[in-house]
Amino acid sequence: MSDERLSQEEINALLNDVSEEITPMEKDALGEIGNIAFGSGATALSLLLSKKVKLTTPVVEITTMKKLIKEHPTPCVAAEVAYIKGLEGTNLLLLEIVDAAIIADLMQGGDGTDPRMELGEMELSAIGEAMNQMVGKASTSMSSLFDRRVEIAPPNTRILDLDEAEQIDKELSEDKKIIKISFRLEVSNLIDSSLMLVIPFVFGREMACSMLKSSSVGKETAGAYAEKTPQQPVQPQPAGAAGAEGGSVSVQPVQFSSISSTTSAQDKSNLNLLLDVPLQISVELGSTRMKIKEILDLGMGSVVELDRLAGEPVDILVNGKIFAKGEVVVIDENFGIKITDIVSPITRVNNLQ
Repeated sequence: MSDERLSQEEINALLNDVSEEITPMEKDALGEIGNIAFGSGATALSLLLSKKVKLTTPVVEITTMKKLIKEHPTPCVAAEVAYIKGLEGTNLLLLEIVDAAIIADLMQGGDGTDPRMELGEMELSAIGEAMNQMVGKASTSMSSLFDRRVEIAPPNTRILDLDEAEQIDKELSEDKKIIKISFRLEVSNLIDSSLMLVIPFVFGREMACSMLKSSSVGKETAGAYAEKTPQQPVQPQPAGAAGAEGGSVSVQPVQFSSISSTTSAQDKSNLNLLLDVPLQISVELGSTRMKIKEILDLGMGSVVELDRLAGEPVDILVNGKIFAKGEVVVIDENFGIKITDIVSPITRVNNLQ
């Protein structure tokens, strides 16, 4: 399946060959990315805040940073989302100050009705953790969409004037075209506002083309884009005319031999040869990425945050490959794992690649 993916050079050529306007199919693909990826992110935020969180169907709009700056002249809370594997680029996830203050208050144990509007380091850290959980879930969903592992660095959260966005990514300067994906964000009865994802135009088209490539419809579309010359139409041939040098080919229905009990017994015998092969089973509670400096600063009592929520199923691995998911239980003062889900055969095969 990996052989069917577009390489970075092919994607760049594709983006250069077509016009600077996004196609309806690419626009729909971006909407689907936002809908699925951040839909799962909303679920993670709901668990984190212990409140009902709802994101409506996203609205995709092609605009410019200059226009966006005029529409949002006041500072907002921005989470810089940097892709480090599977995709290469940067997005901005934007929240209104008041919405961010409510989320920070809920994260710190408050009820969200009287948030502290002056966001300090502690509030931004709480918001950053909320955005980290959302983005982590979104990257998992995007891995499925793009048919390859997508990893996103922990977002860098700050208060940002949009005219300073160029400092984050030069593709977000005022004269650049961007893709804006807007969601209506509802958190219980506390927030009824909008959440906005800002994507540099070229990177957004790359994401759309990658998703289309991983789908059956996208394969046909990407193939049509990549072709420099049109293919000659295939002429229908009369029955019996196919074959080399005009020779006829005899077509007959396939005949399958019946499955007998002896075959099953033989298979069982072959399987018995493997039953005593030892396998290493491990359980992964979670993972994270840290800089060397951060690792060197670790000491007794240090706490390392993992990319998994409390109560979320853990991964069960056989010889380092994910096989199932389960929940941690205690059996006679020892830890154990109760299997809650077996990974599908297709997923298991993909994990072996």
